[in-house]
Amino acid sequence: MEYAIEFGSQVTLPVAQSAKRFPVGRIYCVGRNYAEHAREMGHDPDREPPFFFMKPADAIVSDGATIPYPQVTKDLHHEIEMVVAMGKGGADIPVEKALEHVFGYGVGLDMTRRDIQGEAKKMGRPWEMGKAFDNSAPCTELKPVSMVGHPAKGAIWLKVNGKIVQQGDLSELIWNVPETIAYLSKLVTLRPGDLIYSGTPAGVGPVNRGDKLEGHVDGVGDLTIVYAK
Repeated sequence: MEYAIEFGSQVTLPVAQSAKRFPVGRIYCVGRNYAEHAREMGHDPDREPPFFFMKPADAIVSDGATIPYPQVTKDLHHEIEMVVAMGKGGADIPVEKALEHVFGYGVGLDMTRRDIQGEAKKMGRPWEMGKAFDNSAPCTELKPVSMVGHPAKGAIWLKVNGKIVQQGDLSELIWNVPETIAYLSKLVTLRPGDLIYSGTPAGVGPVNRGDKLEGHVDGVGDLTIVYAK
C-alpha cells in the first residue's frame, strides 16, 4: 500500500523468548482500581463501576530507555501497573471467558502530568492531555500466558532512585483482570493487540529530571526507565 504522506511504522512490543513482536493497537487504562490509591486521590474506594481513559499506541516506551521530561508539566507523576495484552477481540465477553482472550502480561507505567490533569478537572474539562502525551506509557516485553499463567496475586512495586514509593498486591485490584475485560468489552469491541493498563496501587508521586524508575510485578517482570536531566 502506498500512503499519501510519510507515516510511522506499527508500534510493537517484544515477546519474551520469541523473535516475534506484539503489535500494539489501542491502550486502555483503568482509573483508581486499587482502594488505597482511590483514597489518596480523594475518592471513595467502594466498588463503583470501573472507568477508563486512553493513550495512543505511540506513547509506548521500551524498557531500559532514557526519555525526555515531558513538555509543559511541572508535576509529572508515576503510576506502576500490570499490563494486560489482548490476543483475541470481542464484545460483551463473559467474565468466565475473559481470560481466554488474553495473550500475555507486562509491566507498565501510566505517566501522568498531574498539574494538567488537575486543572482540567477543576474546569470540568476532559483530562486526556494529562494522560495521553508523548512517552507516557513505558512497558516491558510481554510474557505469554503459556509462560506466566494469569497473575492474580503477588507484589507490585515501584522504586524511584532506589527507594520504594509504591507497593501493593495484585489481589487488591478492585476490579480484577477478567472483570475489567468483561466490563470494557461492553463499552467497546476489543481487538487483538489492545493493551489494558490495569490500575496502580497507592503512593503515586512526583518524578524529576534525572530520576531512575524501577518497577516490578511478581511473575511478570521488571521495568527500568530513566528521565533525562
